[in-house]
Amino acid sequence: MRAEFVNPFLASFMNVIKTMASMDLKPQKPRIKKDEIARGDVSGLIGMVGPQSKGSMSITFDEQLALQVMQNMLGERPNSINEEVTDMVGEITNMVTGGAKRILSESGFEFNMATPIVVSGKGHTITHKCEGAIIIMPFASESGNAFIEICFE
Repeated sequence: MRAEFVNPFLASFMNVIKTMASMDLKPQKPRIKKDEIARGDVSGLIGMVGPQSKGSMSITFDEQLALQVMQNMLGERPNSINEEVTDMVGEITNMVTGGAKRILSESGFEFNMATPIVVSGKGHTITHKCEGAIIIMPFASESGNAFIEICFE
């Protein structure tokens, strides 16, 4: 996995959260993920296919961070993860992938995006549909953590 694939997703994620939710997330140390268990409570997963490669990206939020993002973006805070929260996570996943797609296209990498799927619940799993290593990048905030997982082959 090359940094030029990973960095556009990280930059786009931080930009979307800052712009849409007025929040700053602090990137932590990336690592290789060895299992399919999500590190948070609600995840958006999107597949990408292009002439040069294929892969997938997921964004997982701790419940409290997802609820805070919802409050900051829409002015409402549900008591727990509900359909509106999962819709928001799907939309954030779309926006982050679209932003990364723009950055990558400037470097000659093109891909088409699938429709994101959203999964929630403690201990849910994320299955990336590619053979490459899965890079997981944690982000910390006062409201909880978020995690981006990226897998390209």
